[in-house]
Amino acid sequence: MTKLDELCINTIRMLSIDAVQKANSGHPGMPMGDADMAYVLWTKFLKHSPSNPHWFNRDRFVLSAGHGSMLLYSLLHLTGYEISLNDIKNFRQFESKTPGHPEYNVDTGIEVSTGPLGYGFAVGVGMAMAERYLAETFNKPGFNVVDYNIYAIVSDGDIMEGVSYEAASIAGHLKLGKIIYLYSSNNTTIDGSADLTFTEDVAKRFEAMNWHVEQVDGYKLPAIEKALAKAKEEKKRPSLIIATTHLGYGSPNKQDISDIHGAPLGEEEVRLTKEHFGWPQKTFYIPKEVTKHCREAVDNGKKEEAEWNALLKKYRSKLPELAVLFDQFMSGKLNGTWKTALPQFDITSGMIATRSASGNVLNAISEEIPNLIGGSADLSPSNMTYLKKHGRYGQTKVARNIHFGIREFAMGAILTGMSLNKALIPYGGTYLVFASFMYPAIRMSALMKARVIYILTHDSIGVGEDGPSHHPIEQLTTLRLIPNLLVIRPADANETVKAWEIAMEYEGGPVALILTRQSVPVLDRKIYASHEWLQYGAYVLADSGRAPELILIASGSEVHQALGAYVQLLKEGVAVRCVSMPSFELFEKQSAEYKESVLPVNVHKRLAVEAGSTLGWYKYVGLHGDVIGIDAFGISAPAKQLFEHFGFTVENVLRRARALLEK
Repeated sequence: MTKLDELCINTIRMLSIDAVQKANSGHPGMPMGDADMAYVLWTKFLKHSPSNPHWFNRDRFVLSAGHGSMLLYSLLHLTGYEISLNDIKNFRQFESKTPGHPEYNVDTGIEVSTGPLGYGFAVGVGMAMAERYLAETFNKPGFNVVDYNIYAIVSDGDIMEGVSYEAASIAGHLKLGKIIYLYSSNNTTIDGSADLTFTEDVAKRFEAMNWHVEQVDGYKLPAIEKALAKAKEEKKRPSLIIATTHLGYGSPNKQDISDIHGAPLGEEEVRLTKEHFGWPQKTFYIPKEVTKHCREAVDNGKKEEAEWNALLKKYRSKLPELAVLFDQFMSGKLNGTWKTALPQFDITSGMIATRSASGNVLNAISEEIPNLIGGSADLSPSNMTYLKKHGRYGQTKVARNIHFGIREFAMGAILTGMSLNKALIPYGGTYLVFASFMYPAIRMSALMKARVIYILTHDSIGVGEDGPSHHPIEQLTTLRLIPNLLVIRPADANETVKAWEIAMEYEGGPVALILTRQSVPVLDRKIYASHEWLQYGAYVLADSGRAPELILIASGSEVHQALGAYVQLLKEGVAVRCVSMPSFELFEKQSAEYKESVLPVNVHKRLAVEAGSTLGWYKYVGLHGDVIGIDAFGISAPAKQLFEHFGFTVENVLRRARALLEK
């Protein structure tokens, strides 16, 4: 280690210590312990361009141990990103560029939001899967226009979390050689020594999952550099470099003590730590030679980016047709003709489950949208997610059908990682009830407004004999509670077509399509309102033509029971309205005037019908309305019998509607 190296590494440490101390909040231990290997990675291996953080062919860096965010902010500032020293001084403050955990913002060099342990590890696998698919699609001899690595720093906590095991398993299986993770093994957790709960041989575990494993001292720079170089040479296996480190390295009284994980050192310990490293007793001090050395990343990045741009120019000249497709992928935009592929259904189509209609749509549009890629967590025949004209994403050759295995949480995170390069539109399917398994991943994708489509089938007690463990009750409500997540539960095949159209064009975050297992009728749009109205979230499907005295509201398959009751009440002379409400989120985006046109405020007699939790519906039915739903677990029985038992019949909707009318 040269004196300049040591000076740079200690600058990273001291910036982290000072920022946490000033904020009186944060996690100083990890940046102090991991500064050495992070410095080696960022100055000698990471291919990046601080002057253009969005450069497509950059290496991706994921701080999976997101609590150590000051390590990342220090690196970003020193290497020339738009993180100023004032931003570091405002660590964890309101509207700061340096929040407590990294929040996705490529403008400032932050590739992904992290913090929930294990999540970044899994997102990185998705990033690598995307890189491999794009490389195999576009690279030709002499033209490696897609060629970047996925680096991460992961912690003991990341390695313990189950999602990292799921992701590591599929990464090893798929031989994702572009993954290079540095594992900071400091054997310290919040509760105390990691061996309270964690005594396994991590190296053997990862070797068993077909990972290349290296073990180094986290403070021996030549060894770290050698391990990273070997990992880059390894093309057929992901790499884990296990670095032995110390939490709070250099703190005379708190090194390797769990207290230093998530609390400031305190003024006296800061003083002693700076004394230990021979550092001036100044706050936020950055030696000029450190700035000069680290800012070499700016010119180095410009040079690498220029070389890539020159290669891309030759690529466009030699391979013009492929270059057009490449540019289409990079734009993130859909071609102008894709909607012509959307299927249409009518009453002659017969009964069709919305999951089946979704499968028809997916296969049709996949021919027009070549960057649409995805699969299922071992349920592709049930979720109808398989692209029939395309192969499997495998160990030696990749295509557009991904078999995620029975790994729902990892699938959710991987999909987000695939989406973050902006070139692919990933989708993934499972049963609605198992959305609970990947809820944290869905939530994080919504936090980043990632372009992911979740296909969630078997959406109710219509699952039937599989019973309460497979009957989603609260899942639909919990998904609707996630900010930025667009949830759509279509009523029939044509609403499903429109739901897909919206999902493909939606830019506000991920989309969850909630689909039936059981077949439902195709509504006769010559009689009822067009499915195009789905874009507004809720619409008047059928109306008496008079000021309504009763409004029936439903989503999904229950629209048909509500509509049956509407027809009967209309015959009885009731001024009734039937509203299809496939998406709360879309409806809430509409003007007050539109909402009033669908649900007039002076109509208090409202009945909502949905085969799930009643909780969210009271906003729309009010104190004087009623909800037919399910607030208990299901029962194992044939679906028809269950719908009758729980009251999802025309007869019961009529009974509850008449009770409202009599009030």
